[in-house]
Amino acid sequence: MTLELLEFVVAGNEASDLLPVRSAALLRRHRARRGFWTVLDEGPVEECLALLLEREDGEWTAEHVKADAGTENRRTEDGEALAHHDGWVYVFGSHFGSKGGPLRPRRAFVARFREDDAAADAPLPVQVVRNSFRLHRVLNDALAAADLTTLPPGEQVHARFIVETLARGTSRAKRWVSRLVEGDLPLNIEGAAFTPTGSVLLGLRFPVTTDGEPILVEVTGVAEMFAEPRAWPRALRAYALTGVTPPGTLTGFRAIAPTDDSGYTAVIGSIDALGKGSVLLDEHPHGGEVTSRHVRFRLPAQPTHLLPGELVADLAPFHHVEGIAEAEGRCYYVTDEDHRVALWLRG
Repeated sequence: MTLELLEFVVAGNEASDLLPVRSAALLRRHRARRGFWTVLDEGPVEECLALLLEREDGEWTAEHVKADAGTENRRTEDGEALAHHDGWVYVFGSHFGSKGGPLRPRRAFVARFREDDAAADAPLPVQVVRNSFRLHRVLNDALAAADLTTLPPGEQVHARFIVETLARGTSRAKRWVSRLVEGDLPLNIEGAAFTPTGSVLLGLRFPVTTDGEPILVEVTGVAEMFAEPRAWPRALRAYALTGVTPPGTLTGFRAIAPTDDSGYTAVIGSIDALGKGSVLLDEHPHGGEVTSRHVRFRLPAQPTHLLPGELVADLAPFHHVEGIAEAEGRCYYVTDEDHRVALWLRG
């Protein structure tokens, strides 16, 4: 497999996910033939939006997008997944925590912006809804009700991510403590793609099944989070992606994107990063030494919890592919690199 590398420096940070630009106005403003959104790690969402653009002359460049989340400025962190729906770009927080726990309420958010608005000279208006672990509750209940067996997180992971989060919330009299219970699974959202019906597929890096297979949960009502009166999402179904995890390993979703033929393309890989003090990998070391894989799947016509996947490409030696897009017969991957953005082209 031959890959072409393009490197960018964008606000001194690394990238998560990759989403093609659909706005003709935005491409015209930058005199670009194509472009991709990415979201930078760790910081608040309004400071972490960036564009990777191929100019009309073939030169690639990166633009850090100035944005404004109003009263929610600096109240979020760790945007991980991007998805298009009805003219909006949605950004999903990881809903997870640091490598050693606990869960962080600032990461339990969904944001959105009108893509055409990014073509204006003013800062991009970003709407943010912090859900105070409501989505955590919805996804945990869906996994508990599904015909799937999830891998137990382990005593240390449960203590660091669930028990400690409950203790901190209780000591600070946070109302969201009612939405977490002992025995919950810590969730790490890393991929998102809307379906034609308006539901969204949320790809989880963790948990995985007892067979080590990646899990996604289909959720409806995300747009209604931004309406008045506000409504909260509901889970439709949880799925396990089968046939693409190497034997004896654990793989989680790293990215998901829709394809032109009504299917989905995705990247699966390690359940957490190596060498960064992950308690997940302390408990489950066979989930770390896993290289990334490019896979495809379709949603079933009839209800089922098992989705057969197809391996498209083994992306070894990469362990850290964070985003994927397919356009005009080429595949684009973005990798998580220290203090830079690396875009890889295949095909």
